[in-house]
Amino acid sequence: MELIKGDIASPKGFYADGKHAGLKRKRNDIGWIYSEVPANSAAVYTMNQMQAAPIFVTKDSFKNNAKLQAIIVNSGNANACTGNQGMLDALSMRAKTAERLEIPLDSVAVASTGIIGDMLPMEKIIAGINMLEKQMGNAANFEEAILTTDTFQKQISFQIEIAGKKITMSGVAKGSGMIHPNMATMLAFITTDADIPAELLQKLLKVKVDKTFNQITVDGDTSTNDMVVVMANGCAKNPPLEEGTAEFEKFADMFQAVTEHLAKSIARDGEGATKLIEVQVNGATKKEDARMIAKKIVSSSLVKTAAFGGDGNWGRIICAIGYSGGRFAPDNITIKIGGIEILHHSSQTIFNQEALDAYLEEEHIVIEVNLHIGLESGTAWGCDLSYDYVKINACYRT
Repeated sequence: MELIKGDIASPKGFYADGKHAGLKRKRNDIGWIYSEVPANSAAVYTMNQMQAAPIFVTKDSFKNNAKLQAIIVNSGNANACTGNQGMLDALSMRAKTAERLEIPLDSVAVASTGIIGDMLPMEKIIAGINMLEKQMGNAANFEEAILTTDTFQKQISFQIEIAGKKITMSGVAKGSGMIHPNMATMLAFITTDADIPAELLQKLLKVKVDKTFNQITVDGDTSTNDMVVVMANGCAKNPPLEEGTAEFEKFADMFQAVTEHLAKSIARDGEGATKLIEVQVNGATKKEDARMIAKKIVSSSLVKTAAFGGDGNWGRIICAIGYSGGRFAPDNITIKIGGIEILHHSSQTIFNQEALDAYLEEEHIVIEVNLHIGLESGTAWGCDLSYDYVKINACYRT
């Protein structure tokens, strides 16, 4: 697997563009991804029951077949909790995109992100769609157009060779606040020129989302809008991938690398964040327990504030384990921070405090927990909780 300098339009047959339609003050705020041929596709959605209109429209596009040719996205306005008019507006976004690209209605996915409750300014939306370039667009402009409070664009591209064909996969994401997936305020889009059946692609997406995007948290809030959509257009002309083969495993590894990179980028870009926190739980009896415990630790406001303050407070970590709901033996837990063992079989150890303090000043903090009762493991990612998080969210609408 080779990391390449690419963008969401790097796989063969894909194009992307973004423009400023006036939904936000300065940067691009509407964009699309387009495949020159119908692409086998898959999607997962927020678990929040107050789902926004674009979620329902995208689900409708998948209703009859799992093939897409385009994804239209706007930022600055979530089109959530907007009633029947919001649904009509999301349908209009889909219809206008299909008309511009001369493709069927049900081959377009719709996504929106931004402020909840405001009606979409449809004149600006339609004008923005009319400005988008079909095949001469700038993929970097799309990557900017999907951002809200993000501080940087999140993108990754890889290549592998399968059956003598070069396969490219690219991913792009947005997300900074209201992040606590199953899914949360995040959008992620993945393109590949591989030939893979839609049913297998959906299965793979669900597995990888559970291991990556669903293992990140910033603030414990699950949003109304967000989704991950993957499109595979087959333009690389490889033999269709089959589950259980070496070729499929290579593809799955690349998929894992893309989703993990994007997930960690979102966690690192948490609103006001200064550090990425990674929690690795080992020695569990079930993967689900390991993942749940890891996520509870990284979700803890007390753990997050301790990381911000550079305080290696293992009491906050073990407290989160205690209420996680996962199985463990209370007297048999080992905790390390940055490889420095601070708790051994639930007893505090003698360690180098200066070394720990120095490590906690770094931007990537790794907490390791060993439950010593099994062989399963799980990882979760999050960020510290800083003064700036409160400032950003206290003034989000103003």
